[in-house]
Amino acid sequence: MSEPVPQETQAVPPAVETTTAPAPTQAGEGETPAGPSKSELKKRAKEAEKAKKAAERAAREEEERKKREAKEAEDHAKQNYGKLPLHQSQERNHRKFIKFAELSPESVGQRVIFRARMHNSRAQGRLTLSNLLGAKIVFLAFRQQTHTLQGVLVVSGEKDENQVSKQMLKYSQLIPSESIVLVEGVIKSAEVKSCTITNYEVGIHKLFTAVEVGDLPFSIDDASRAEADFEKAEKDENLQYSRVALPTRLDNRVMDLRTPTNQAIFRIQSAVGQLFRDYLNSQGFIEIHSPKLQGAATESGASVFKVQYFNGTAFLAQSPQLAKQMAIAGDFERVYEIGPVFRAEDSNTHRHMTEFLGLDLEMAFEEHYHEVLEVLDEMLKNIFKGLQSKFQHEIEVIKKQFPHEDFLFLDETLKLPFKEGIKMLKEAGAKGSDGEELGELDDLSTENEKFLGRLVREKYKTDYFILDKFPLAIRPFYTMPDPTDSTLSNSYDFFMRGEEILSGAQRVHDPVFLAERMKSVGIDPASMTGYLDAFKLGAPPHAGGGIGLERVVMLFLKLGNIRRASLFPRDPKRLNP
Repeated sequence: MSEPVPQETQAVPPAVETTTAPAPTQAGEGETPAGPSKSELKKRAKEAEKAKKAAERAAREEEERKKREAKEAEDHAKQNYGKLPLHQSQERNHRKFIKFAELSPESVGQRVIFRARMHNSRAQGRLTLSNLLGAKIVFLAFRQQTHTLQGVLVVSGEKDENQVSKQMLKYSQLIPSESIVLVEGVIKSAEVKSCTITNYEVGIHKLFTAVEVGDLPFSIDDASRAEADFEKAEKDENLQYSRVALPTRLDNRVMDLRTPTNQAIFRIQSAVGQLFRDYLNSQGFIEIHSPKLQGAATESGASVFKVQYFNGTAFLAQSPQLAKQMAIAGDFERVYEIGPVFRAEDSNTHRHMTEFLGLDLEMAFEEHYHEVLEVLDEMLKNIFKGLQSKFQHEIEVIKKQFPHEDFLFLDETLKLPFKEGIKMLKEAGAKGSDGEELGELDDLSTENEKFLGRLVREKYKTDYFILDKFPLAIRPFYTMPDPTDSTLSNSYDFFMRGEEILSGAQRVHDPVFLAERMKSVGIDPASMTGYLDAFKLGAPPHAGGGIGLERVVMLFLKLGNIRRASLFPRDPKRLNP
């Protein structure tokens, strides 16, 4: 029988844990804060749903934007523009490249291809921070020598072989000025004011860069301005032009030669040489080529360049004078030469250079040296007529930068005796170089030559005339004296706009008399034995002359400085480039 369990040790059943929702009363100090209400939870849920939808919508928009940009970035015109490879002789398609000067009404509507310089560009279209991206149309100016042609690039939506894209427009505007480009397009009729070709333009379908350039020493536009433009800018503060000085031009001659003016000048220069050659060929002359290294000075030892010649000394030819005369003694009868002439004269003037191109001729005559004078005269008039009839475009291009009156010459050239020219000057108040009264046998200074040119133009209405019968004392040793007046000679100078461009004379063809003339001017005949020996074999009476090519071009076009008519001028201060 078990014992009863004491009451104080009886087991107590465990309490049951229950949870009761707290009363919706505000928590007092020291109590736990109450949670959000049902309405607050619903509000939060709605906001979360709204944010989720916004995020999904933004994601969709971002995806659509990327797709749209990718589509826009796809350039269907990429085959129509770009930079050509360095080696551009990889294939030959025998395409005909056009020259701007060839454009005509028949060209309208034709697809063409050409190479040119990028002259400049301008964009039109929606204004943005960068017109490179906002432009819908771009105007480009292309240049070939003296001509500029407008090109037009227009964004097109059609995906064909001629499509123009925004990227293509952007590329066109990033091409540096003076780069060489290859263009394909269609010629259209147009009214254009900004280019020399005013009635056509090219609608561009393809545009490639063949050669790009870096920094430029000056712009072609600045180098092409007339003096009148700068005078206008001085009066208008809104106009600002950069003047390109002649030394800067000559230091950067390659760039300077690209101006339309220079392109025209050197076409004129080329034409003068060709017209000279053509006329003389038609008159029975033959072209010779004489050496420019000589063993003795041609005229005097004072103005020749000495060069070391092995163990001795040689001289650069002052002219082909001796060679021409020896050719006449060799029975060539009529000869001419176009070649370099060297003068070691420290003359820093607007019309002198140490090296220039000489147009020389020599011919035997039958009765009188005026036969030669007349051939020279007709030859020069033939040049003037040829330039005015065949090169009017080039002359007009040059006039834009160097305005001048057309060169005047008479059908029957004015031939003034030297003494008559002196008389005209004295009557007009001219003085000698020493400030004293001008003497009948005084040489003409540059100022008096120009003064006489103005007097002749006013009186005879011509820019071109001949002075005959110069004083013997101021002519070279090989000049034949006048047969009746020992103070004068059978010599002549030709003038353009008051400046001498040709000097010539009848030559002494007798060896004994020639030796006497040498001694009279201080030349030892023994130093020119080869020259004298040629005349001992017998030479016919003859005469000739030498013309400075650059001087003819300078005066015909009134350029003001002979260096503008020389491709790479050489003077006492310039030996480069």
